[in-house]
Amino acid sequence: MIPYGRHSINDDDIAAVVQALKSDWLTTGPVVEQFESELQNFVGAPCISVSSGTAALHCAYAAIGLEPGDEIITPPITFIATQATASFFGAKIVFADVDSDTGNIDPAAVAAAVTSRTKAIVAVDYAGHPAELDELKAIASRHGIYLIEDAAHSFGSKYRNRAVGSIADLTAFSFFPTKNLTTGEGGAVSSIHPELLEKARRFARQGMVRSPMDFRIKSEGPWHQEVQQFGLNYRLPDILCALGLSQLKRASDFFESRKKIVESYISILNKSEGIFLPSQKKYVDPMWHLFPIQVKKQFRESIYKYLHAKGIKVQVNYLPAHLHPVFAELGYKKGQFPKSEEFYERKISLLIYHGLNQKQVEEISKALLEFFYKIDDHLL
Repeated sequence: MIPYGRHSINDDDIAAVVQALKSDWLTTGPVVEQFESELQNFVGAPCISVSSGTAALHCAYAAIGLEPGDEIITPPITFIATQATASFFGAKIVFADVDSDTGNIDPAAVAAAVTSRTKAIVAVDYAGHPAELDELKAIASRHGIYLIEDAAHSFGSKYRNRAVGSIADLTAFSFFPTKNLTTGEGGAVSSIHPELLEKARRFARQGMVRSPMDFRIKSEGPWHQEVQQFGLNYRLPDILCALGLSQLKRASDFFESRKKIVESYISILNKSEGIFLPSQKKYVDPMWHLFPIQVKKQFRESIYKYLHAKGIKVQVNYLPAHLHPVFAELGYKKGQFPKSEEFYERKISLLIYHGLNQKQVEEISKALLEFFYKIDDHLL
């Protein structure tokens, strides 16, 4: 069996975690600060670490002061956390359709969806390919709203020679085991605006204020700390940050290995009728998290079952968010966002992760091609 995803842990990673376990800190200690500092060096903007990519999104929405009645514009093609975390603030989710090539939100659809209640545009970097950040940022600037980047898939990617995490007002990362870098569970928020990052930090630390300069209660002693706005415990402990620090040293290796896998898939599959390979804009340099091919919708389920029967655990990412029952109850229905729906109906994610070797890539590709050889040419 070739699994859909597999984390890459080496002896250095293990040693780093063991060292943290032997230290005086298990939760929030000096390794957290080290990890956040190295993240800042990597993405080119200050960062805070948090307990998951979902937590990162929740913190980003808290930082902009999302409130009931506010609207956020998101693409349907994303994991539901993009919308769920905003919904908890009482915000209205407004969907904008995607670019059929990349699955990323279409700036023209975004521009048409902006209203006087829009608080933020939320761009998702599907599969690791950055969204059209400059166009989206221009729309946000024109309307005086925020641009949040859901970069759960795109840690390590670049857009017009700038690192993802250094462009949007706030960027949310995920370090889940299947992602481009892992801390086990974990995530991060980066921001080019110090005041927004501080708000995200406070929300992720239960709203606790510890700096005497910021106290509203001035009469307590040196032990004092206070909460001015509610937050949650989204801390990432030293143990997991130690793993993250070690993984960061291997980020370039992760990038190159994923790039080689993509190149191998393309070289084998690019002349195959019936298989449509992922699109890459000339001005982006993605660290691919998924390798999303498209096939004719009538073949998608058969291909999925055929490959799984051979032990090749491909996946489909994702059911368009507006089709989940939770949004159907709000009046959304099939047919409203046709590009997103067609993208989903034709989509299969081939396996891609550090450690997937050339022989396995060839085995996966061969099995996929075999499926099409079994179909009469006129069906293609």
